[in-house]
Amino acid sequence: MAARPAKRTETETDTDTAAGIARLEGYLLCQAEIGKARTEAEDFAGRLPWLTSAQREEVVRNYALDRLNVSKESLRAVTVRCAELQQEYETRYHLLRRRLLCHCVALLLLSCALCAGCVLVLASR
Repeated sequence: MAARPAKRTETETDTDTAAGIARLEGYLLCQAEIGKARTEAEDFAGRLPWLTSAQREEVVRNYALDRLNVSKESLRAVTVRCAELQQEYETRYHLLRRRLLCHCVALLLLSCALCAGCVLVLASR
């Protein structure tokens, strides 16, 4: 008898679904960028009427490749900057959480001291 696959939790399914949607979105964005690069290359080559068909195709191919390389480099730069910002924000968030915790503890200790002082004053009467 074949072993049944382990049942997946709802969280795992949601995570897989989100990852699949993200991959699909990335694919669609990539295809749109390729189409845009090709269109720009065709427009550029169209402004050069003296090119032969082979030359025109070569210009279109090279222009589109260059345009895609520029897009990839821009995307890499944005990705690096996003990671830097995420690290900066996480560091700042942890610092703010620590400061808030310290203030809350200080307020709690002050409240306890005030209560103890009130109890002592009332007990001494």
